[in-house]
Amino acid sequence: MIITISREYGAGGHSIGKSVAEELGIEFYDRDIIKATVAESGLETPEVERVEEEITRTGILLRMIAPAAYVDQQDTVRTIEQHVIVNLAMKGPCVILGRCADEIMAKANIPSLNVFLYASDIHRAARIGKLIGSTNPTEIQKKMQKTDAARRTYYEQFTGKHWGESRNYTLSLDTGFLGYDTCVKLICEAARRADAFA
Repeated sequence: MIITISREYGAGGHSIGKSVAEELGIEFYDRDIIKATVAESGLETPEVERVEEEITRTGILLRMIAPAAYVDQQDTVRTIEQHVIVNLAMKGPCVILGRCADEIMAKANIPSLNVFLYASDIHRAARIGKLIGSTNPTEIQKKMQKTDAARRTYYEQFTGKHWGESRNYTLSLDTGFLGYDTCVKLICEAARRADAFA
């Protein structure tokens, strides 16, 4: 079973995804996708990361007025990244974090269990503070809003769907309310049931 995880920033997507993969004994892909994209594109890691991060509303405007080379680089990175994700999924069961993997699986006709993780701003702020090493509420809030905006725009631009809307996913889980351990158990149980009926 291929499991894709989309998540709000600070909702614990990386931790939960990694735990699900360990529990099921399957691969977990996150930074590996960037490494493989770097290898195939010939670009440096910072360039690939920048392209991933710059798909924001401002980024869309820049694409309309930017030089063709910049736009071509973005399109090249995204195309290679999609190719990498499909190839990883074809290798066998795995958990893929972010990068519109749910839509990529659908376009490639690869069955997947698609999960969206969210939490209250209070829960996420506490986690983000630890992630960025800050106790400044304004800094934490800005980081949360900027990252979520980038993820929302990237997803909606690529899929034509609303990021976080429950009907776009198999499971939508509130990690702050349920706790990470419960989320891991629910995702694993759903994956096992899906495999049983496959």
